[in-house]
Formats: sequence, structure tokens, C-alpha cells
Amino acid sequence: MASTIASAVLGVGAHFSYTSSVAFNQKTRRGSVSVRAEGGINPQIRKDETKVVDSVVVAELEKPLTAYCRCWRSGTFPLCDGTHVKHNKATGDNVGPLLVKK
Repeated sequence: MASTIASAVLGVGAHFSYTSSVAFNQKTRRGSVSVRAEGGINPQIRKDETKVVDSVVVAELEKPLTAYCRCWRSGTFPLCDGTHVKHNKATGDNVGPLLVKK
């Protein structure tokens, strides 16, 4: 059983429903939260594919630190180009890149 905590329509056109699980583990003091995006998170990247999957072999990275996009708006996807900054300002979101260290 889940209860709705909040809903927000973001400027990017996706509707997010935030739900939390009623179950709470007293021993670990943890509950669970799931986020579901109605309408999708990915606005335009590789929409012809059933699932967008990228694999990286860390040993083959050229740079000691590589930033990967998590906002789905980068012009260099799957690499981050900083577009999340504009997205965050427009929506109030707080998404940032995944940083992979070699």
C-alpha cells in the first residue's frame, strides 16, 4: 500500500508522482520511496530505441574524471555538458552528473 506525498508538473513536460511505501523496517530504520514519471523523463534522446543503455569500461576512459548525464537533456549524451544547470533553474530540480573516476 502506498500513499501519495506530492505531485508536480515540471517545466520539461513530465508529470512526477512521488509515492512512499507504508512499510518501515524498525530494525534498519529505513522505509522506501519510489518515483514514477508519467509521460517520461527522456524528452528526445534515442527515442527509437526500446531502452537506452550505455556501457563504459572504466579502464578505457581517457580522462581521470568523466561526467555522465543524468538529466536526459545533454547535447553530448551520454556525457554531461552542463545542461542540468538550466534544467534545475527552470524546474527547481537538483539533478547533477554521475562522476566516474578512473
